[in-house]
This record gives sequence, C-alpha cells and structure tokens, in this order.
Amino acid sequence: MTERHAVLTLRALSALLTYPSEELCAAVPEIEEAIAAEKLVPPSAASALRPLLNDLASLDLFELQERYVELFDRSRRLSLHLFEHVHGESRDRGQAMVDLAALYEKDGLELQANELPDYLPLFLEYLSTKPLGEALNLLSETAHILGALEERLVSRASPYAAVLTAIRVMAGVPLDAPGEADLSEGGAGDLAALDAEWEETTVTFGPGSGAMDGCSTERLQTRLRAAHRDARSNAH
Repeated sequence: MTERHAVLTLRALSALLTYPSEELCAAVPEIEEAIAAEKLVPPSAASALRPLLNDLASLDLFELQERYVELFDRSRRLSLHLFEHVHGESRDRGQAMVDLAALYEKDGLELQANELPDYLPLFLEYLSTKPLGEALNLLSETAHILGALEERLVSRASPYAAVLTAIRVMAGVPLDAPGEADLSEGGAGDLAALDAEWEETTVTFGPGSGAMDGCSTERLQTRLRAAHRDARSNAH
C-alpha cells in the first residue's frame, strides 16, 4: 500500500466535516468514489455514509448550512476542535495550538489566517500528507475524542456520526466497538462543570525538555496519548 492510499480517503472524510458549500455538494460523487477506491473504510461503514451523502446532494444548501452550524458551532460538546475536548479554555490550549501549527509548518502545510490548527478536518488534511502508517498511528491517538463525538452525534440521530465512525475504524477501532466514555461525563450541558473539569487537566502541549523539545509527530503522539489517559481518569 503506497502513501497515496492515505490521501484520498482522509481528504474525503475531512471534506465531509467541513461547512457545506456548493463545491462540497457538487463533489459528492468524487468523495464517494475516493472512499470506495482506496478501501480503507469497511463497506458497512462506507454504506453508513449514504444518508449524509444523499443530504449533501439533494437538500437545500441553506438548510445544510443551518444544520451544520446548529451541530458544530453552537455546542462545545460537539466542537470539531480537538483541543477543546482536552484543554478547554485553559492557557495550555493556546500553546498546544501554537505547537501544532509549528508542526504543520515544518511539514509544509500553510494555515489560512482564520484557521485553528486543532480543527479536525484540518488535522485530517495534514494526516493525508503523511505516510499511511504514521498517519494512522497519529489518528489512533485521537480515538477517545472521536468516540465521544461519535456517541454525541448518534444520540442526536445525526448523519454526521457515520463520518466519525469511519475515521475511528481507520484509526484501528473495531467497527462494533463502543465509543469511549464521554469526556465530559458528569457535566453534560453544564458549561461551568465542563470548564472545571478542563481546568483540572494537567496535559500540556508546550515546550518540554530533552527528547520532547521541538515539534515532531512523535511528540504529538505522546501528548495525545497523555491526554487520553488524563481524560479517562477524569471520567471515573
């Protein structure tokens, strides 16, 4: 399997999580073809994407955009910004994003002025530039966040849940595996409680010492794994 095999599927799934546009709706056949061609997503998980693909191809664009905003922009629990679920509003999040942006820049990915580096579609776009094994290893470290988002979308009967399922399967999580414990368990709907939990997080993504100095995919993987352990301990 060549590096190209990581490119199309990751970019297709990234596109499905972006704000609906005329271009995205017109690209539905290409997205479906890319996912089918590379076979990185099992047929059952790929078939589960059909409701979302149908919606993008047939519904009014304004309706699609309104639904997207209602889901992802008005609920912190459904935020597509990864560090929102790890650091919340703590100052560690700012340093984490600076560090991740530096990693992107190091690998030649330039950010637009209005883009935050922890935005999941952008992270998937970055992974599409990496060798398949490295990309999937990094993706696997976000499985706990993806699982929580998937469960929340399933509870809302949202067709976007299928995209999170497909990404988790690519990350090595069995298709029939339950999602991870809710990262905000015990504080659902209570923003003050969520902030309190996030403030207790000891995970940092800033400058370290020794082997952790500088930006590298190994460093990112280590920090994401640490965030997973911390999130699990906060849930109990």
